[in-house]
Amino acid sequence: MTHYSRITGTGSYLPPNRLTNAQLAAELAVKGVETSDEWIVERTGIKARHFAAPDVTSSDLGLEAAKRAIEAAGLQAADIDLIIVATSTPDMVFPSVACILQHKLGIAGCPAFDLQAVCSGFVYALTVADAMIKSGAASKALVIGAEVFSRILDFSDRTTCVLFGDGAGAVVLEASETPGILASDLHADGKHVGILCVPGHVSGGQVLGSPLLTMDGKAVFKLAVGVLDSAARAALAKANLHETDIDWLIPHQANLRIMHSTAKKLKLPLEKLIVTVDQHGNTSAASIPLALDEAVRSGKVKKGDILMLEGVGGGFTWGAVLLKY
Repeated sequence: MTHYSRITGTGSYLPPNRLTNAQLAAELAVKGVETSDEWIVERTGIKARHFAAPDVTSSDLGLEAAKRAIEAAGLQAADIDLIIVATSTPDMVFPSVACILQHKLGIAGCPAFDLQAVCSGFVYALTVADAMIKSGAASKALVIGAEVFSRILDFSDRTTCVLFGDGAGAVVLEASETPGILASDLHADGKHVGILCVPGHVSGGQVLGSPLLTMDGKAVFKLAVGVLDSAARAALAKANLHETDIDWLIPHQANLRIMHSTAKKLKLPLEKLIVTVDQHGNTSAASIPLALDEAVRSGKVKKGDILMLEGVGGGFTWGAVLLKY
């Protein structure tokens, strides 16, 4: 029998250190970098972000989100038979965050691996988990987005360091006799590598190149709005649905202006847009599951709702997943 897959539990976690725009501006001023709450809010919609303590890793954040998702699904950690972690900020070069997190959950044996598609990572990971469940390779998958982007920020660059934060979000995806994941649409175009990247690597005990994030904000904005719209429409077409069928749009929480633009292109009222970026900034692969968990736990998203998840990130990668919650 062909299996479908459905999300049966969501969870998220933000580290306790919350930094408002005013607090961040004060810290940056000491370093000679000028910014303000007004400047940040006007350009991004971000009001605060969370930074992990120096000894806290992506697997630590992911573990908390995973526990909450597993509990919400009414399962035990031992029930999980697949772990996929989307991250650009792993604990170490190898092994994967997924393997480290698997051990922290106290389980062993099931496949566990990381997926790297930057801010599109969760959409990519959800699509891979769905395919593995449909093939019969797994029945209860844990899909996590976890990031500590504060480690790769250049705090002398006010155009990027104010944008990002740390956090994790997770879902449990289970085999189902009724459709949950309805359609997905994934893409990448490597010619855009230079507009958003961390162009360093480790060699012989040294970092070659820069280990800090660099971004051409205008180029990213221009590209993002167009590709998010095309991916969303492609996913709708695959499921034989229309924009009017979408109950909630849950995009990657990068920038409020990009999010508003994509909602308008899909002719969706802003009341159908889930927004959490103001509270945690851009948490890369963690942002979509963070926003989804917030929407579920607040009672906005209800069983049977049609959700459009979409993300765009360095690579350049982009994609959308259409699902029935």
